[in-house]
Amino acid sequence: MGNHVLVSGLSFGRTVIGIATRPYETYRRIVSRGTMWELAYVGVLVSLYCYISRIRVAPVVLTYLVTVGLFWWIGLFAGAKGRLTGFLIAWGYTLVPTLVWFSTTSLLYVLIPPPRSTRPEGFLFSILYLLFSATLLFWKVILSYLALRFGLRLDLGKISLVSLIVLPILFLYSIALYRMGIFRIPFL
Repeated sequence: MGNHVLVSGLSFGRTVIGIATRPYETYRRIVSRGTMWELAYVGVLVSLYCYISRIRVAPVVLTYLVTVGLFWWIGLFAGAKGRLTGFLIAWGYTLVPTLVWFSTTSLLYVLIPPPRSTRPEGFLFSILYLLFSATLLFWKVILSYLALRFGLRLDLGKISLVSLIVLPILFLYSIALYRMGIFRIPFL
């Protein structure tokens, strides 16, 4: 077992680098050869962030499971042919850009607390922050598409159809968690 943990840890590190530099190849490998041990490393990172930020872990895990479940079941109706474990692992890696964004935002909040000035330095920081956020959002969208493409084995048309059904449901779910006070910001 100790050997599996070490090998999975090395594979996790290689995969995180791969999803940033070669996402297409990496996602093909994740779905075909990834192990649930790699998903455990993603879970540890999420739990660590939640602990540091004083966020309850259970709603985050529930949101992950609801998201995967919705995409899986709606995907099956659309003709998905993937394996559930491959899709679980692939969708788990889509949390990496989310963790990077939340961690960076938390760190910047401590280093450069609001209110930020309207001086050129504050304006430049705001532009750089928006560019950084948009880049991470684009990265997450790409990883989500690849998870649906390889994890569920759907084509672009079916991915679009499944997304048109699932995303409004997830939007309402996110707003409901926000209104109940479980999360301080609505997110997917």
